[in-house]
Amino acid sequence: MSGHNKWSTIKHKKAKTDAARSQSWTKVVRELIVAAQSGADPEFNSALRLAIQKAKACNMPKDNIERAIKRGSGEGEQVHYDQITYEGHAAGGVAILIETLTDNRNRTVASVRSLLAKNGGQMGEAGCVAWQFKTLGQINLEGDNLDPDEVMMAALDAGAEDVNEDGTIITDPKDVTKVAAALEAAGYKIESMEIAKVASNLITVDEKAAASILKLCGILEDDDDVQNVYTNADISDEIMEKLG
Repeated sequence: MSGHNKWSTIKHKKAKTDAARSQSWTKVVRELIVAAQSGADPEFNSALRLAIQKAKACNMPKDNIERAIKRGSGEGEQVHYDQITYEGHAAGGVAILIETLTDNRNRTVASVRSLLAKNGGQMGEAGCVAWQFKTLGQINLEGDNLDPDEVMMAALDAGAEDVNEDGTIITDPKDVTKVAAALEAAGYKIESMEIAKVASNLITVDEKAAASILKLCGILEDDDDVQNVYTNADISDEIMEKLG
């Protein structure tokens, strides 16, 4: 198994404890609308399959999912969202990528810039940190006592590229839904799957910087226009336990 991206682990742990936040379906609706613009049939649209999975994971009603897909495919009230990624730095000099979906560019850039400035971060120019991240498919399985060797064999047989130390299955971005389907056919239950930005090299940070980074990421993720936040912060398990 390869070394894991600490921030991916943190995001995964946070996802389990941020249930209240996930009940706000605004972000998922936007993902459904944007994904459906490339086709309303999830069988032929992997981005839409991912968005539907995410919608089901946060208990979005079927009617809401279908309504969002119809809006994206040209039925009903129309809305256009721009996909914009902002780059910058957080405490400790770590890189930060902020993916957004917005119907108002001016509002979003002003909000992101302000949130960064007020919480120990700084907006950077386009391209200043993006080169430090690569795009990968990531799958997490349900269950706390899965056999690592069995998961590794099943994942590789399903077409995955690797399995991280934390159990996250890594795939080529275009293969994430195909691998997930193969794992389900093999008897595993999918807890989550996504296409994510993963840092190539991590920066170890101390407790003070870690607290600042976690706070900043949480505040950014509370913004309706922000879909995902990624950093190359390497926060030790000991510090994570101290910070709760």
